[in-house]
Amino acid sequence: MTGRVEAPLKVTGRARYGTDNNLPGMVHGHVVLSTIANGELRSMDTTAAKSAPGVLGVYSPFDPLDLRASRNPMFGETWVPLRDRQVSYYGQPIGVVVADTFEHARDAALTITVDYDEKPALTSLADGLATAEDAPPGRDGSPSTHAILASGVESIEDAFAASPVVVEATYTTATQNHAAMEPHSAVAVWDGDELTIYSGNQAGNLQATELASALGVHESAVHAINPFVGGAFGGKARTSAAAFLAAAAARVLDRPVKIALTREQVFTATATRAATVQRIGLGADTDGTLVAVRHESWCTTDTRRSFVEQTSHNTKEYYTTKNLALSQKMVPLNIPPTTFMRAPGEAPGSFALESAIDELAVALAMDPIELRLRNDSTAPHGSDLLWSSKHLDECYRIGAARFGWANRGFRREDGDWLVGMGTASAMFPAFRFPATVRITLYADDTAEVATGGADPGTGLLTVLAQVGAESLDIQRARVTPRLGDSALPPGGLSGGSTATASAGSAIMIAAAVIIDRLVDLASGPGAPFEGLDVSYAGGRVLAGNRSMSFGELLGATGRTELTAEGSSAPGEERTKHSFSSFGAQFAEVRVHRWTREIRVPRMLGVFDAGRIVNAATARNQISGGMIWGASAALLEGLEIEENGRLANADLAGYLLPVNADVQEVDVHFVEHPDTLLSDTGVRGIGEIGMVGMAAAVANAVHNATGIRVRHIPITVADLLPS
Repeated sequence: MTGRVEAPLKVTGRARYGTDNNLPGMVHGHVVLSTIANGELRSMDTTAAKSAPGVLGVYSPFDPLDLRASRNPMFGETWVPLRDRQVSYYGQPIGVVVADTFEHARDAALTITVDYDEKPALTSLADGLATAEDAPPGRDGSPSTHAILASGVESIEDAFAASPVVVEATYTTATQNHAAMEPHSAVAVWDGDELTIYSGNQAGNLQATELASALGVHESAVHAINPFVGGAFGGKARTSAAAFLAAAAARVLDRPVKIALTREQVFTATATRAATVQRIGLGADTDGTLVAVRHESWCTTDTRRSFVEQTSHNTKEYYTTKNLALSQKMVPLNIPPTTFMRAPGEAPGSFALESAIDELAVALAMDPIELRLRNDSTAPHGSDLLWSSKHLDECYRIGAARFGWANRGFRREDGDWLVGMGTASAMFPAFRFPATVRITLYADDTAEVATGGADPGTGLLTVLAQVGAESLDIQRARVTPRLGDSALPPGGLSGGSTATASAGSAIMIAAAVIIDRLVDLASGPGAPFEGLDVSYAGGRVLAGNRSMSFGELLGATGRTELTAEGSSAPGEERTKHSFSSFGAQFAEVRVHRWTREIRVPRMLGVFDAGRIVNAATARNQISGGMIWGASAALLEGLEIEENGRLANADLAGYLLPVNADVQEVDVHFVEHPDTLLSDTGVRGIGEIGMVGMAAAVANAVHNATGIRVRHIPITVADLLPS
């Protein structure tokens, strides 16, 4: 079996997402949003709303819910709504109306009038560059601004002055929204002092922790359930305003409360990917050897400085150079919070770096693949920890052959279409998070593999079944996977491309523990194989020429089940090697000679990501990332008006690809299990598919038209003759 475990439930509509839980006596909430970007609430007139049909409660900073500060052990402080009267961005949650129906709550919310003490707002990245601040240290602890220079080189400027060929350019990327199919939502119900909340998230135990601290209860009193999540991409790593408000309102009203953000509210009342400005300089010898690399970055952040899009620090991992200078700054603006989005830092950073590498290849009259491989890194710059395993050269060799790279020309024509090819390298760091998995064996010869992690469409549920079956040496059909429940052992965060490596390692440990317990049980006093040497294989315990299935053994010893847990976490491997997944991205574009519309008929990604546990789910993840990369290149971008309003905060104005935009997407893996990272041999694949693809598309546009576009999304206007 290679299919997804949950596929029958999803395609038949039987998968229960958060808002599918309709409980007796349930009422509905509608969130009220601010209409200024900076200032303070003077007053909110809720008189009409409170007397509107069906309304049960209206809450605001003037009629507050009992909500306190909230902290997340992984991310720190999480913003909680309605705790003060400050407004720092347009679309900030400032109130909630609860009524017997969603329509009544929404209509009542429209009657609320708000008086503000409005202050000037800064909403433009370009206008804020002059007041940019140094970002905090990178994820690896490196300072926001630093340089590593060759012996005898006094400055990065001297290194560029000594470079025979220099390319310098500025690249920009737009603000993006996660736009997951499932809007942020929650259904909250209290039973005495205990809360159960149904809400899509990326780690139930983290959501339970955040809610418990905000509600002033013990974490054990919060039960977070999310067996199915309709997309997350980093946007559901933290608890949403909908969940905080539903939980607090349900406690006051002593009734279940459902709150689901509208699609327009998702664009402002959650969080986004930051916009960036990136200035890159590349200095090289005439043979293409890099002499100097400089990557200066600026990104937007909200006024609380809650997140930094680290686009420059990743550059040290891509290429070998003697001289490297990196700088990361942030520009606080009156905009919605920024946060993790699929391939944070890596996706927008790779657009700039891999576009610049293509420009250098043009300046050198060198094949872009040859230039990349000539400068291929063996370790992150400044580190003596070599990559645990790297086969990027194989990715490019296979990719070039599969894609027909040898046929690439410049400004090829096919009737009224200009045809071009582009390529780019992809990298994403390989991590593991702490995770615990519980395995239970039953007397009917079935097993349960359970962890509190989440599956936001990544295929983790299938991984639990598959790795569990392999580790127990039984058929996958005999394994029932469970996740998405904070009552289960904490399974780590479904983010950072870590879930399979984290949970998979824990499964292997739990399986070894439970097999040892089976063997001890089989040979113990009064057991069927008392005093004998017992082994285990194929779901059976064996002693000499006798054997019993584990279910038969449990029955023979008077048990209905046997349980064990296994935990894994990053260890000393990170002191011995550097870890990353790698890939080669290829794109073909067709640009219409007269209308300048852009089409992407073919994409290919070849990836070195360690062992591939399930080829079907892996291809699904990679192809989705590649499509998103092309979407970032050509479609996606939030437009922020001067007053902070998002001009295109809906799916009519915020463009996303549909089937007609996506034609051939080819994915190939070069499988080299990386057992130095974990015993599973797995490295992450959830995000690397997006990395580099926007650059590959932009490079293909240049190859087709001769026009270099240094911002995304690329529009028809960018390709019109000047």
